This record gives sequence, structure tokens and C-alpha cells, in this order.
Amino acid sequence: MKACPIPLIESADLDAAIAATRASVGLPAGARIVAAMSGGVDSTVVAALLAAAGYEVIGVTLQLYDHGAALKKTGACCAGQDIHDARMASEKIGIPHYVLDYESRFRDQVIEEFADSYLRGETPVPCIRCNQSVKFNDLLQVARDLGAEAMATGHYVERSDEDGVVSLRRAADQSRDQSYFLFATTREQLDYLRFPLAGIPKPQVRDIAVQLGLKVAQKPDSQDICFVPEGKYTNLIDRLRPQGREKGAIRHIDGRVLGTHDGITGYTIGQRRGLNVAVGEPLFVVKIDPDAKEILVGPREALLTRALTLKETNWLGSEADVAAAADARKPVLARVRSTRPPVAARLVAGVSGIEVEFDDAEEGVAPGQACVLYDVEDSGRVLGGGFIAATRAAV
Repeated sequence: MKACPIPLIESADLDAAIAATRASVGLPAGARIVAAMSGGVDSTVVAALLAAAGYEVIGVTLQLYDHGAALKKTGACCAGQDIHDARMASEKIGIPHYVLDYESRFRDQVIEEFADSYLRGETPVPCIRCNQSVKFNDLLQVARDLGAEAMATGHYVERSDEDGVVSLRRAADQSRDQSYFLFATTREQLDYLRFPLAGIPKPQVRDIAVQLGLKVAQKPDSQDICFVPEGKYTNLIDRLRPQGREKGAIRHIDGRVLGTHDGITGYTIGQRRGLNVAVGEPLFVVKIDPDAKEILVGPREALLTRALTLKETNWLGSEADVAAAADARKPVLARVRSTRPPVAARLVAGVSGIEVEFDDAEEGVAPGQACVLYDVEDSGRVLGGGFIAATRAAV
């Protein structure tokens, strides 16, 4: 049976939002639900809607990094002012609220991996790692320990349950869709998770927050990487992995050495600005070689990628696993960055593992990023994906 996506709620109708919350949860009134509260408007509205829908709600906030580094940072989450906002909102809603110190776990599972990824010449996505490990693994277990029947978050994504088989879908408001960041969510986790904002656009969420008297109604959204003060990730990398600032050559793909760089961790695939080399044509970073400590540059067409190899895959499709889908050369829609639309491709079994071959060459595909796969026949359905281990150039 084909999934029926949750409809978009066109107006800030509180009764309609409460009804949509009950539909997304699918449990009887009185069921205990843990609401993951980051201190932002989305998760706060979720907690309030759950309470208004008649559920027994427990708010849980994670302290993920140092208070001091985040107290003055606009648009952060999970530290400082945000923890205070979550606590005050819980009092307003009338639900119990707990703050859990996950700073060491977050440092080990997200921040250290973030630094190591740059040292390997990759472009990491720490939000995916955070969802994959701390939030949908550790926090989910806490929710179970609290006797909750489900855990709800403020993510803009849909959980669909058809005949007892759960799947992950893009949010009705695709301008806010966060399915790219949740591709690693397993079926077991989806069984337990709920996403009440699947059919509510962000402007309506803020209007609902005003109706509910929540002070965070106009709070700015989180920006950039939450644990990086002032958005300067290189400062963090330099402190954690100073060896990443060793000098090396900037080499053209034709072999010419064009200059010297101050460390591979300061560069990402597709970068054009800040190369400080000139050859009469625009140049882009097309590869980072951590072993040779070299930055390879070339013309824009050198960024075109014909195929990529996946690692750490997660599969939510109807096939037994991603290997079976690759053996069948399954057509997919592949999304290589959160800001890119999905494009036509197919899964194949390559020499080095599971590969995604693009119908038309894709630009700026970077190791370390995620490649998220969607269903060709139902483009809203997430089939899974993986992290990009390697790429094969089109030129």
C-alpha cells in the first residue's frame, strides 16, 4: 500500500495542529511521551502540542557542550540560554523537565569525529552524527528507561506507518524538510520516534507558539554548527587537531605546483575563494590528499562526479538490505548535500562496495558528506543512504 503523506496545515489553527499531533503519535490519550527539547521554538511547540493533545509529557534537554562557549552565541542549541528556555517553557506548559549532561558523549561521538573527518580531507555533517548517536541512540534509551511509549522531536520530517511497516518521508513543507539529516535513522528507532511537525510549516509553528503563550515564539533558528562559537570551525579544528595546519602544496590537476597552503583542514571540496593562486582561470578545490598534504585544484568541470562509494549505510527500502538493492541496480533519487535537490541515479555493486552512479554527472560531491536516497516512484519516501567514502570523476 502506498503511503499517504500528511497534508500541509495551511493556517495556524490550534485545534487542527492538536489533531495532527494525535495523528502523528498514534497512541491513546494519557500515553507517556518524552519530548526532546532543545530550547528552540520547534521542539517547544511539540511539547506543548503533546500536552494539549492529552498525553503525559516529560521534557528532556541535553547539555551537549560548554555553557560558557554558547551563552553569548545567537542561534545555538543544547547549552546555556537554550537550556534555560527549555526549562521555562516546561514550567509554562506544566510538564516535568530534566536536563542530562551529555557533554562528554557529545565530545567523543560528534566533536572528535568532526575534527578527525577534516583531518582525513573530508567535509563532515555533524548534525547527522548527533542525530545518529547522541539523540536517537542515547537519548532514546533514556526515554525507554523513563517508561515512555514514544519519543517526539521537533524535526520537520514524517514518520509513516503502513500496515505495521514504518518508513521515513520528507516533510509536507519541503522548504523545511530535514530528511537529509535523518537518513541514518533505523526502522527500530522509527518505531519509537514521532515527528508532530511533519505537516505544519514553520510560520504556523511560530503562530501556534504565540497562541500557546510561549516566549520562544520569535526565537531565531539555530544557525551553522551549534558547538562552533561564531561559526569559525577552523578555530576548533586547529585547537583539537593542530597537525591539520601543516603546510603543503597546492597542485593543479595537470601536475603543476601553484602555491602553498597553510593546512588541509582549511579547505573543502568545491571551494573557490581563499586559494591565493592565479592562473588566469577560476580554480576550485577538486580533491584533498591528506597523506601527501596536498590540495588539488582545477577548473569547474573537474568537480563533476560520475559515481560515489558509500560507507556506513542505512536501508529503509523494501529490499532486504542495501546490498540487495545494489545487486538489482535499483534506480534512486540521490541527494549529495542538504541544499541540493535529489537527482536521478542508481545503486550498483562496485569493486569497492556499494556505489551510486549518477545519470548525469553531479557537481561538488565531497567525501564525508551524506548521500541520501529517495524512491523514484514516490519521491517523498526516504530509502536510506550512507556517507560518501570516495568519488569517481566524470572527467
